Amino acid sequence: MQKNGSGEIRNVSVTRYLSPLREGGSLPAIAEADDGFLYVLKFRGAGQGVKALVAELIGGTLAKMLNLKVPEIVFAQMDESFGRLEPDEEIQDLLKASTGLNLAMHYLQSAITFDPAVNKPDGRLASAIVWLDAFIMNVDRTAKNTNMLMWKNELWLIDHGAALYFHHNWESLETHIHSGFPQIKDHVLLPFADALLEVDAAFKQLLNENDFQQLVREEFINAGVILYCKQKRSVLCLHHLNTQKILSVYPEADAGLLRKNIDAFSLVCRGEKTAASPIAQLDAASRFRWLTAKRSTMLQCSAVHSGWCYDLDLQLRKIFNEQVS
Repeated sequence: MQKNGSGEIRNVSVTRYLSPLREGGSLPAIAEADDGFLYVLKFRGAGQGVKALVAELIGGTLAKMLNLKVPEIVFAQMDESFGRLEPDEEIQDLLKASTGLNLAMHYLQSAITFDPAVNKPDGRLASAIVWLDAFIMNVDRTAKNTNMLMWKNELWLIDHGAALYFHHNWESLETHIHSGFPQIKDHVLLPFADALLEVDAAFKQLLNENDFQQLVREEFINAGVILYCKQKRSVLCLHHLNTQKILSVYPEADAGLLRKNIDAFSLVCRGEKTAASPIAQLDAASRFRWLTAKRSTMLQCSAVHSGWCYDLDLQLRKIFNEQVS
């Protein structure tokens, strides 16, 4: 068995809010994005907040890695204007609280809800889904609410926001690590799961530590470019702090403090003799090594990439336009 790579998650911008899906407790909605596709939009401002979206992302990505069918997951940016234009007061509050980065899944048009009485699943497929839901502690795949769809004669998994429920109370983490998952007894596919031992052995081989590191990798936003030329003994810098994007990813970020630190980087780049930092007094090579040193802080530099050009200023602007602006 081969693992399906998780791939890069695309970014889209919501262009039209079409209709709410009121059967969902978090009030998701059907929306259109700037790529022309329809999505089921899950809101950061809904009841369980960002943590439910984290569970949705991790659960859906793991399912895909295990070769299970999941609608494409995308990051969806939503402008504040949607909250102002919505006439329904409840939805208006939700949209206002969800300005910025949200999560969305490709809308499977004409799909129908999975019914085990109508569509009896293959035993190995049922075992794979039960294994996944036990692994991520998903309490929401029951006969009452299957959270599965039949689309183009295939079984698709949706709605993993109720999984990983321990992250709503980290103090109980140790308890959950050393306990079982009794809720699996209510899983709608458990009666059909006749290959659990086989699937367990296969999936343990399929997933490894690198997979989980990829799932919880940090998110970086490019804020500037540093260019160093040894021949000209010059360090150039160009930066732009997109506070709206940063706050949409991490609302608790101190944008003022970030801007202050980026400005300090710029002073070091230029070798300002009047700067308070003694680093700014060093030669160009030493300043560049300090600027690009590995850090564990919020403001970090990527790996250094070498190359050559005829015009430093032109090259700086070109990289900035491609990677930052």
